[in-house]
Amino acid sequence: MEHFVVSARKYRPQTFKDVVGQQAITNTLLNAIENNHLAQALLFTGPRGVGKTTCARILSKMINSDGNTSEDEDFAFNIFELDAASNNSVDDIRSLTDQVRIPPQVGKYKVYIIDEVHMLSQAAFNAFLKTLEEPPKHCIFILATTEKHKIIPTILSRCQIFDFKRITVSDAKEYLKYIAKEQGIDAEDDALHIIAQKADGAMRDALSIFDRVVSFSGKNLTRQAVTENLNVLDYETYFTSTDLILENKIPDLLVQFNTIISKGFDGHHYIAGLASHFRDLMVCKNPATIPLLEVGEDTSLKYMEQSKKTTHSFLMEGIRLANDCDLKYKTSKNQRLLVELTLMQLASITFDGEKKNLKHFIIPPSYFKARGITPIPVTKPKTDVEPSKNPIAAKPIVTKKEAVSVVAEPVTIPKISINQPKKSTSGLSLKSIREKKEHQLRQMEVVIDEDNLPKEPVTQEALSEAWKLYTAQMDKKGEKIMASILQMDHPRLEGTTIYLTYSNNTNKIELERAEFPLMAFLKKKLLNYDLKLDITVNEEVAKKYAFTPIEKYEKLKEKNPNIEVLRQMFGLDI
Repeated sequence: MEHFVVSARKYRPQTFKDVVGQQAITNTLLNAIENNHLAQALLFTGPRGVGKTTCARILSKMINSDGNTSEDEDFAFNIFELDAASNNSVDDIRSLTDQVRIPPQVGKYKVYIIDEVHMLSQAAFNAFLKTLEEPPKHCIFILATTEKHKIIPTILSRCQIFDFKRITVSDAKEYLKYIAKEQGIDAEDDALHIIAQKADGAMRDALSIFDRVVSFSGKNLTRQAVTENLNVLDYETYFTSTDLILENKIPDLLVQFNTIISKGFDGHHYIAGLASHFRDLMVCKNPATIPLLEVGEDTSLKYMEQSKKTTHSFLMEGIRLANDCDLKYKTSKNQRLLVELTLMQLASITFDGEKKNLKHFIIPPSYFKARGITPIPVTKPKTDVEPSKNPIAAKPIVTKKEAVSVVAEPVTIPKISINQPKKSTSGLSLKSIREKKEHQLRQMEVVIDEDNLPKEPVTQEALSEAWKLYTAQMDKKGEKIMASILQMDHPRLEGTTIYLTYSNNTNKIELERAEFPLMAFLKKKLLNYDLKLDITVNEEVAKKYAFTPIEKYEKLKEKNPNIEVLRQMFGLDI
């Protein structure tokens, strides 16, 4: 059996031109070598698998090459690699500093590559300071680390620092395409893109994943094979989920999520991917941000097509809901239910939940919007009926037959100048209450079938129950004053008129201000739209209320005279 060499070692770059995604650093090092401007202490820092050690080895070979040596020469006698993870003691550093004094036998420089330098102990760092600051002319130190923040500042100040960046998805994909071509593998563009994304900016990880997937699928590398082997959610999953969300198909969406869970995927991974999918759809909304979409060409066309079905507000709300679920997932007691509730909320963003009551012939604005019709304002028709004293009764009801003629002949409403001076009106005056009611009634420009309005008979008991229910609602909302006013008198029903009596005019005015929602509630609850309210003021009523302790005692004594005997017997004071 032939020995297999992994791609990360087989295709390790031998020159700076082969290094992927670090062009700024490689150009800087090349210029430093050509101009003889290379520092004696270099620090290479960055994520794993981005080429730090590779660049250190290439640099070591280049500074020792005089142009006459062969390309295969590795200068093994001049390059010393030290793993600081296992050689992190003071004795190891002292041994290194003793070797530094000896000049190289071949070549110009002795290069010491210390990998994972942040693993050195504090004492080892201190022992290394003097040598690093003033090394011999024939010696160069190259330190490599993934965690620069763990290195003490005195070491950092003595080094020339090079920050290696994460390798972009596009660069990683292009390099994988080159390797696939070298190995004679037919790879789909989307398949290589998924591998590059899974590597998360590390070229070594991308090559390891590539070898694994090739072992699974052979010479034909497809998107489906990659997603199955890596156990990642495919783009198609999120495209299908978004279509179901836009179509408000909550049952199908929950069934799809159950299928995803049954395949071993995590709900957290799914909802985070859905948020990223919404982000990519939003990126497609503006041509200037399309380059931010890091997907293959075929998938990019699908994103462009689906983004046309969505609105900016839908995507913003979708990202917000998915992100909230992502943040709450780890602390949730029922994580699956959390994701399912989020999916139901997402599918309800574009849902028009308006229930249309055909009895009242209410035409919602969505009816006109869907047909591209601009509704004409409905105005009051002329009527010979004498207006009632009650503003609600004075409002004419527009029938179906009259509405046709009214819409056909619209009346122009006069414009009100903004600079026109307004007359100030007291908030408790009868005039202000009347104007407020008229304003509320003007907002109810709907077409109503007057023959179908319910006029069920109402009993005193049903009225009392409805009155108590409304009072409880007011108290729950925090409107304590209104709840107290409603409890001061019991409503009396005579025919379709509800009578109330109060001891002062203030209570009457307060109730008249809240009459509109009160009557709307009672009419709907009791199914009788002929009900009206009659409020009177009788100052004699105040006498039946007891306010002071003496008045309360007198009331109790009227009901039970024995209380006075009890008070005298025990010598009680009021």
